[in-house]
Amino acid sequence: MELDKLNDFLGKAALATYAGGGERVQPQRPGFYELKYREGDFYYRDSFAGYLSSHGQEVVWHKDKPVWMCSYAGGMTGSRKDDPAFADETFEFLKKAMRTGEKSKAFQPRGPKEFKDGDWEYKNDWSGGISEFKGHEEISNKGETVFIHDFFGGLLRDGRK
Repeated sequence: MELDKLNDFLGKAALATYAGGGERVQPQRPGFYELKYREGDFYYRDSFAGYLSSHGQEVVWHKDKPVWMCSYAGGMTGSRKDDPAFADETFEFLKKAMRTGEKSKAFQPRGPKEFKDGDWEYKNDWSGGISEFKGHEEISNKGETVFIHDFFGGLLRDGRK
């Protein structure tokens, strides 16, 4: 499997699922929210639980074998951390940020390094590449940090026969 093909697929999957407002599918685990995307030999599934605070995983399969994963966790923070209506606004901004950048040309876990729109600001600091990475993203509104997520992941290898 070529890494540039995997990266191109990840970019398309992100735009077709959470960032693009994709439809939720029947979850494999009760109480979770799930989205999926398929193209050729690749299959993607994003599975998460929670809303104001959440944990989740993105997994890519190639020819029915899991080959890549990103785990993420965090949620709302600050003075409005328990406000679902404000969380709705925050997550719409997060989706907008995640749609920017060149995801299919260069590896970009989650959103770009920085994105601003009015009173909203998104920052994403990560190290590594598609094979192995870790990072932290946050959203601020009017200068107050209102959302954080930590994430890590990379290629999966199974050396067993």
